[in-house]
Amino acid sequence: MGEWKFSDSPDVAVFADRSIFSRDDWIAYVSHMEDDGSWLFYGSDTRDWDERDIILVGLQEVVQRDESIMELADLPEGWDAWRSSKSSHWQRAKSPPVGFNDNDASAGT
Repeated sequence: MGEWKFSDSPDVAVFADRSIFSRDDWIAYVSHMEDDGSWLFYGSDTRDWDERDIILVGLQEVVQRDESIMELADLPEGWDAWRSSKSSHWQRAKSPPVGFNDNDASAGT
């Protein structure tokens, strides 16, 4: 892992989809919350997702799972980032795209 680029410390608690850690799922969607600056990381499998699937982990643990997350260190609060596959480039917007679905075969890569 290279230089730490986040303004948050590596050990700040973030919310993550349990599948990223329990099933080695890839990170498909990231939210940087506007109201409190918290980070949320979602895996690619969106079927039957509910809040019981969210765990607290350190930000550094997420980055260790996927170093491309460092590209999102400057994601402003209130913005989201997503990608359609693990090898796709991150896309960013103030709000999520309409009809976004990581599992959609027609999504761009």
